[in-house]
Amino acid sequence: MDIRNQNKLLARLSQNDFAALESVLEPIDLPQGFVLSAPGEPLEYCYFPFSGVISTVVTSPSGKRTEIGLLGREGVSPSSIALGAADAPYLVVMQVPGHGVRVPIAVMRNMIETSPSLKRLLTRWAHVAMSQAAFTALSNAIHPVDERLARWILMCHDRVNGEAIDLTHEFLAIMLSVRRPSVTVALHVLEGKQLIYSHRGTIIVRDRKGLEQFAADSYGGAEREYERMFGIVDDITRKSA
Repeated sequence: MDIRNQNKLLARLSQNDFAALESVLEPIDLPQGFVLSAPGEPLEYCYFPFSGVISTVVTSPSGKRTEIGLLGREGVSPSSIALGAADAPYLVVMQVPGHGVRVPIAVMRNMIETSPSLKRLLTRWAHVAMSQAAFTALSNAIHPVDERLARWILMCHDRVNGEAIDLTHEFLAIMLSVRRPSVTVALHVLEGKQLIYSHRGTIIVRDRKGLEQFAADSYGGAEREYERMFGIVDDITRKSA
């Protein structure tokens, strides 16, 4: 397997940066629910996913949770690795199972300090992640639940292989910061328009173009910023013609 081309950031590394990193890459399975980092705990590894979807979730003092970002094979976790933080105030967990490679955080930090090109690349990635969090906050504030669900499905669909996304209503409620009955109603709206099919914890995208139209301006802002920062239209997204 060509490891470098399994992750978009690894593929963008210079030859020298990848050669230095390759020998310390450790393959790892990433099952659903696997915790990459927990609030307040020291960061131990830097993860480059090849498949699956990673979710960043924040929790209020009263225990309410919401998702502020997700990533797949286009990125790295922690997204803030280039910023030097020793820990993070949020949970990073596998939302959709996958696999990838990881590097001890200390090794990654040393490489960043000695490689300006690596630091520039990872700083751009940190900007993209912060931009996605900003667009997610905007969507949560101004868009109805069904449009937010459509946006979220599109973002997952961008990052999985095939049309099926395996997730429970409970997980969806956490991701969208709504009650489970609201998720059920929103799913029925999208199903009624024949945009998706939902059954026993699996969502199947039936009409990608229609889903984008339904999501309207809730979807696309973060994706355009990703394309702007990395200079190309990446195959992270499978936009309709």
